Amino acid sequence: MSLTDINGQAVSRICLGTMTWGEQNTEQEAHAQIDYALEHGINFMDAAEMYPVPPRAETQGRTEQYIGSWFANSGRREDWILATKATGPREEFDFLRGGPRFTREHLIEAVDNSLQRLQTEYIDLYQLHWPERVTNCFGVRGYTHHNDSDSSWTPLEEVMRTLESLIQQGKIRSYGLSNETPWGVMTFLQTAEREGLPRPQSIQNPYSLLNRTFEVGLAEISHREDIGLLAYSPLAMGLLTGKYRDGALPEGSRLALFKRFARYASKPTWDAAERYVSLAEEHDLNPAQMALAFVNTRPFLLSNIIGATSLAQLEDNIRSLDVVLSEEVHAGIKAIHRDIPDPAP
Repeated sequence: MSLTDINGQAVSRICLGTMTWGEQNTEQEAHAQIDYALEHGINFMDAAEMYPVPPRAETQGRTEQYIGSWFANSGRREDWILATKATGPREEFDFLRGGPRFTREHLIEAVDNSLQRLQTEYIDLYQLHWPERVTNCFGVRGYTHHNDSDSSWTPLEEVMRTLESLIQQGKIRSYGLSNETPWGVMTFLQTAEREGLPRPQSIQNPYSLLNRTFEVGLAEISHREDIGLLAYSPLAMGLLTGKYRDGALPEGSRLALFKRFARYASKPTWDAAERYVSLAEEHDLNPAQMALAFVNTRPFLLSNIIGATSLAQLEDNIRSLDVVLSEEVHAGIKAIHRDIPDPAP
């Protein structure tokens, strides 16, 4: 294991995100994105059983179905390193398994359903979408400790033994964490060491110019424990592209369509985004490519998850791999981060 591979397979620095497929993108558009990404050197794709977003009972699983139909039509399953996720408990997901958990029964059902929708015999990386226990994630600030009852969340060792069983059956090849805390990551790693269980191979958390909280605690764990970051929301829901400047809400954009992303709604967040976009323009850079290039070069990164609703966006995002940021640009980023640190955790 290293910060460049999963299961010994080298993963592309860019990962194809899929959460708009089935909501903002049709099946045909999803297939076109898969084709384009593959043609341009991308071999890593990330999904989730709850996708597309925003999650609804009527559309749940549609993203995986679109991926599955591409596999069936193309016969090119082996060209992709495929990741997906098991949904954690939240009230809004009562339509999924009567309220999703990480018990053995729930995880087996979730994996089997994903395999069926994906039309594949195995998942390369199976992730726990967020902790089953109550803890901070999705932008929650301030910490209130919850005195857990014995049944409020599945013991991590039990979760890991279920994942080990799924690996032994060949249904998944490895597992990863997502929206996890330093305590959670280290507890998984220590339990794996103590009990001789498979260890998590990755952690998928938010990371962008507007949210570098991963650097506090988790970045050191990535290096010391060889558990790389799969960075999601690297463009902060599109704020770092500049398309929402001056309060603009382009037709068809995510913030115009959906009003659920309070994580990015604060004035400091919009002020910081404006400064980053202006910095890019001062140096004749595409703002989105500058933001992605910054993430691409982080030494704790395993892969940078990009999402696009058009092939033009996808092309721009992939081209960020060729962007080299000057010392002046890095100095500008440092100054903005010093003034407005992590406004959108």
